Amino acid sequence: MIRLITMLCMLLMMAIPVQANTLFFEENPFRQNISLLSQSPELKNRIDSRVLTMALAGYYSLREQGKVTRDGILTVIDFNRPSVEDRLFVIDINQGRLLYSGLVAHGSGSGENYAERFSNNPGSHQSSLGFYTTADTYDGKNGYSLRLLGMERGINDNAEMRSIVIHGADYVSHDFIRKHGRLGRSQGCPALSFENNQQVIDLIKGGSCLFIYQSAREYALSSTLLNPDFARLPEVSGQFL
Repeated sequence: MIRLITMLCMLLMMAIPVQANTLFFEENPFRQNISLLSQSPELKNRIDSRVLTMALAGYYSLREQGKVTRDGILTVIDFNRPSVEDRLFVIDINQGRLLYSGLVAHGSGSGENYAERFSNNPGSHQSSLGFYTTADTYDGKNGYSLRLLGMERGINDNAEMRSIVIHGADYVSHDFIRKHGRLGRSQGCPALSFENNQQVIDLIKGGSCLFIYQSAREYALSSTLLNPDFARLPEVSGQFL
């Protein structure tokens, strides 16, 4: 049901201005949040509207299933962007605020400056797309780290077995970019800078939703949380409706 409502909202968004004020829009949380985020000066031209729409749709699907237990926090990683740009965004969707943006590495098997290949397989050293929920923290070989639970069968549900976690890395920094022209790469984890790692983990730990995106059409068609019609939506780079 949430998928059908989401797609109806998206079609209405394309046809009716954001300012439309009807009882349906006022009572629909998906529509409310899209409207709120589209007016946020912190988010305009920072996150592709298509990516954010998909992220919100998955967030509400997981919340409806009781799998998102930390309400209002949504993390988006946009692997359409190169590693030299900010591509991790932590959003308070209830307040329409960008809480954090920064660098994030992809897996060494996924590509060089851009992440282009994705896998759920152990040993691939590739990043996995799709929706995750955040679990508990621990201190490991990379210091303070956050476990991720993949929510999509066949896409990222091996995340725990593969030890896909958020952790700090010395190859995620602007100094590394200046020396090498790109970030270093992980074994599949979304690795952050040691400087910001703890801040981000503490913002999103404990049951929030994380969405890793890249515009491969196959993902939107095979996602267990998104309606296949998402695969046919046009790209709207860097702007909201």
